[in-house]
Amino acid sequence: MKILFFGDVVGNRGIASISSSLKKIKERYGACFCIVNGENAAGGFGLRYSDYRLLRDAGADCVTLGNHYNDHGFVEDYIEDTHALVRPCNTRYFDYGPGSIVFEVGGVTIRVTNVLGTAFMKEQVNSPMAALTDILDEGKADIHIVDYHAESTSEKATFAYLFDGRLSAVIGTHTHVQSNDARILPKGTAFMTDVGMCGNLESVIGYEPTSVINRIIFNGPTGVRIGEEGPLLINAVLLDINPETGRTESIRPIYWIDGEERVYG
Repeated sequence: MKILFFGDVVGNRGIASISSSLKKIKERYGACFCIVNGENAAGGFGLRYSDYRLLRDAGADCVTLGNHYNDHGFVEDYIEDTHALVRPCNTRYFDYGPGSIVFEVGGVTIRVTNVLGTAFMKEQVNSPMAALTDILDEGKADIHIVDYHAESTSEKATFAYLFDGRLSAVIGTHTHVQSNDARILPKGTAFMTDVGMCGNLESVIGYEPTSVINRIIFNGPTGVRIGEEGPLLINAVLLDINPETGRTESIRPIYWIDGEERVYG
């Protein structure tokens, strides 16, 4: 079974990239299920209901979140009424909505779990290991994919090896740069440190470069912003998973610019 996982959608340009390309990519690779990380869709921080609907209408079967899961108080107002929005399962003081959802596609159960990392992160969370262990104890799905949203590359890898063989895939999000380490671990769990992002190509992790320079280099008073033009980037990963074993048989990074696949190397 082929499943697509799209990296962090950054602002309106990220939504535009998903809206223009997701269905084309899904058809190109014969995927039957699509996961999209949407935690940066609302101007770069958070996810409004309107953003969620745009991603769903574009073809996202499941939308995951991250450290900006409730910026501006958007999500708590509507997450209980959705059926495909997954917030981090290990949030300490936020219990609105599910941290893991089981979907059924053609008789196959697909569980998607969202986990928030601990290293170099400001959010107060419970142990990722304990939270995921509790979810695994609830019952086994045919396929189980974890969106591990974290800053530390070694934390993501440690988590993946810890649960190797018990999960179909651990896909990293948050740092917005597609890593060159997609692989299948010894016991059959696919791993990638970071799947990347969807949004403006000419940017600093999705944000307009000048605004980032002013904020970081010159301590400017204004925040970062999303540029309004330029090439659109799509970063994703294609997983081919055997539903009978739950193991991933192949993992392939996807890198598209303006609706066309690019191959490097």
